[in-house]
Formats: sequence, C-alpha cells, structure tokens
Amino acid sequence: MSEELKFHQVAYVVKDLDKAVKLWADNLGIGPWTVYTLKSPGLKNCVYKGQATDFGIRHAMAFSGNLQFELVEPLHGPSIFRDQLDSTGEGMNHVGCIVQDHPAAVADFIARGFTPLQSAAGFGAEGDGAFAYFQPPDGISAIVELISPPKVRIQPDYIYPAPEGK
Repeated sequence: MSEELKFHQVAYVVKDLDKAVKLWADNLGIGPWTVYTLKSPGLKNCVYKGQATDFGIRHAMAFSGNLQFELVEPLHGPSIFRDQLDSTGEGMNHVGCIVQDHPAAVADFIARGFTPLQSAAGFGAEGDGAFAYFQPPDGISAIVELISPPKVRIQPDYIYPAPEGK
C-alpha cells in the first residue's frame, strides 16, 4: 500500500438533496451543510465502469466532530448513486479518504485488485480536484472513495442553515 488510508468521510445517496440537508440538520444537528452542483463543463474526465461518460451530481458536506458526512443526489448520466437508488434506495453509499498523490493511490488500488467503479476530475475552481470510487477485493462490501480535494472550491449553491446575517 503506497500510503496509509485515513478515512474521514461517510456518504449517503439521497433522492432529494434539499430535503435531506434540512432533515439531517434539523433532526440530527449536523451542519452547516455546504451544497454544490458538479457537472460538465466543470466536471471532467468522467468514467463509469471503465467507459467515458457524462454524469452530474449535487452533493452536500458537513462535519460532526472530525467526521465528514456527504449527501449525494444523482442528476443525470450513469453513476454508482443512480445504481443504488434504482436497486436498494437511499442509504449509505461509500467511505472516503483524502490521499496526497491521487494517481499513485489509484494505481495502488488497481494493482491490489480493487475494481474501479466511477471517477472524475477538475471540479475545483482552478480545475483541480479528483475522486475515484472502488469496490475492494475479497468480499468487502463497501465502496471506497479516494479523494484529492481542490485547492479552491467552486462557489456553493447555498449553505444550510445559512450563516448568521445572510
């Protein structure tokens, strides 16, 4: 393994992101949620199960302590999120970890028998950032995301609850 994985994120797929953000904030006290839309032309190099494609998602992120929660709503195109909604419905989708060298971490996963499921890049304000989802080998029933966050994020759609004075 090229670098020690430090998981910090758990993600759930949802049918209605706006409704889910409000429920998670109001009922569980998790937030504030920062909501983004990721799609072309900002989302580049989209691959789903080995095929170049086009997909779009809306997602929201919030922390509870050191744990980041992510909620993901598929918009268009094939994705692991649409697959889950169609097969089993809403619920936990993946665990994520930030890696320092995304290409090396991806190559390491592939060399160790992880199955690539979906990936994309270029979603940051400066065209950087990358993510890749994998199915681990040997029957581990979890999807793992390798994340290279962008240096600067794009402008969010909104934040809920809104910051004071906004």
